[in-house]
Amino acid sequence: MHDSVSRFTSRVADYVSCRPSYPPEAVEVLRRECGLGPGMAVADIGAGTGIFSRLLLEAGAEVYAVEPNPAMRAAAEEALGGHPRFHSVAAPAEATTLAAGSVSLVTAAQAFHWFDQAAARREFCRILRSGGWTALLWNHRIGGGTPFLAAYEELIRTYAPAYNEVARRYPDSQRMAEFFAPARMREERFGNSQTFDYEGLYGRVLSSSYVPRPGDAGHEPLVAALRRLFAAHQSGGQVTFEYECRVYFGQIG
Repeated sequence: MHDSVSRFTSRVADYVSCRPSYPPEAVEVLRRECGLGPGMAVADIGAGTGIFSRLLLEAGAEVYAVEPNPAMRAAAEEALGGHPRFHSVAAPAEATTLAAGSVSLVTAAQAFHWFDQAAARREFCRILRSGGWTALLWNHRIGGGTPFLAAYEELIRTYAPAYNEVARRYPDSQRMAEFFAPARMREERFGNSQTFDYEGLYGRVLSSSYVPRPGDAGHEPLVAALRRLFAAHQSGGQVTFEYECRVYFGQIG
């Protein structure tokens, strides 16, 4: 649980194929409120396999994808390395190696809960230009709302007990406001979803760092429960994950 860098090394393929992107509205917020657009220098911290970096590139930004995990970074480089505005940086959030005052926007998508938040804040302030922005994003999986989502939440809590500790790391609005303080933190929320057949659902499950992998104790009981869950809730051979994409942003420098 304490090794936030290597915990995803064996999950890269599932992460690439089965993790969600972010809704267009989330990028539009950064365009409208933070000035995201052509030529803006952006540090995407904890960039992972490049899911959000891709959207920043599509918005015209010069993207410095900062990622300490070699396997995840390699996946981002394979997907985005041919883009002239993509720069892969092997470094952690707390010591990015980027020059002081070199970027106008810092982003972290589905990653900030793994950072040393006090050290990361200092680093963000160091690399941001005067008047720069910070935006922290999560696709927050909805744990209820449909019988499938409620049953899936119960399954994960039962068969992947490490989930409970990870879930406690995810910040709420109050904790995010404390991170941005004394600057004002603003928040936007948008719907997002993914639809899976069984193999897609299995890959989505395995992309989570708290789930037992094949060969681990607890994996086979989890898979048996997942098959029962899918059979009980599928419609037309598919189930749907619903997310609330949360975007927290402000000026901390």
